[in-house]
Amino acid sequence: MNLDQEIVTVTPSETIDTIQRLPNYVGISEKTTGATGISMNIVVIPPSAKAEPHFHNGFETAIYLLKGDVQTFYGENLSKSVVNKQGDFIFIPNGVPHQPVNLSSTEEAIALVARNDPNEQESVQVYKLD
Repeated sequence: MNLDQEIVTVTPSETIDTIQRLPNYVGISEKTTGATGISMNIVVIPPSAKAEPHFHNGFETAIYLLKGDVQTFYGENLSKSVVNKQGDFIFIPNGVPHQPVNLSSTEEAIALVARNDPNEQESVQVYKLD
């Protein structure tokens, strides 16, 4: 037990550009807090937008869909899909290619995303379709 460490609060005010090409509010990461095994961010998917197909090399992803309806294409050549709604928890295993798509043409979708990777963007790999 380390009683001398401090609790860190992060209040992001601006989104960053990501490899996935979606606005991302960086919350917890190695850079913002000194985290060594986790990152947590808010991802915004604009109306009718979709992420760049990608996977996270070596890391698992947990998502809680705060707002919206999202269809995620996944697997080899993104041949499978699942539709999630506000309130769903979503687990993406290590290395699974995926591409979330906002099903609304008028409302943004918002998700809380956690990964067992403190350097969230460094493990992102673009997935090339065959």
